[in-house]
Amino acid sequence: MERVICLVIGYVFGLLQTGYLVGKMHHMDIRKYGSGNAGSTNALRVMGWKAGAMTFAGDCLKCVLAAALVTLIFRNKSPEILPLLRLYAGVGATLGHNFPFYMKFKGGKGIAVLAGLIISTSWWMTIIELIIFVTIVALTRYISLGSLIVSMLFLMLVMVNGQLGGFGVAQSCLNEMYVLAAFLMVLAWIRHRANIGRLLKGEENKFGNPNKTKR
Repeated sequence: MERVICLVIGYVFGLLQTGYLVGKMHHMDIRKYGSGNAGSTNALRVMGWKAGAMTFAGDCLKCVLAAALVTLIFRNKSPEILPLLRLYAGVGATLGHNFPFYMKFKGGKGIAVLAGLIISTSWWMTIIELIIFVTIVALTRYISLGSLIVSMLFLMLVMVNGQLGGFGVAQSCLNEMYVLAAFLMVLAWIRHRANIGRLLKGEENKFGNPNKTKR
């Protein structure tokens, strides 16, 4: 039951579509411009760095808040599985962000939400992921490539930390955590399938190149 509650909590927080709201502040529906995505990368390309930063911060924060609420609710009831429950909240927030029911299930790709989950999971994971992401984007100028690598790295770091006893949970809970982290990675890659196709063809938009084309 705790797992379902955490999924629902995460999904409700994930429904806050920061990119859509920021777009309305700019008198546009962000989903009708650029890539048609409601996430921070499209907001950055279409509306500029301030809008992109606001969108990223909002999408990241909603996962952090969901994880914080789960911690507040279950820290006394189920302290032995809190890391797992926070991960369920992160999965719920990602689903709410990617598939908001009131927007015909057309949301973002979940990377900013994943960033919030990483922050809620471990400070040292956050540092490693940030360094890797910034390095990849700086070298290639492909935000999508950095996002894909971050999602893979999250699974790897969760497994490493789990096997080292960093989460302090039973092996059965660890196995669930690995499955959830793998699910987030696969979902991120599915949501980026168009980007992957463009990367393979050498046609992906590079960071710094505007894309305000109306769909």
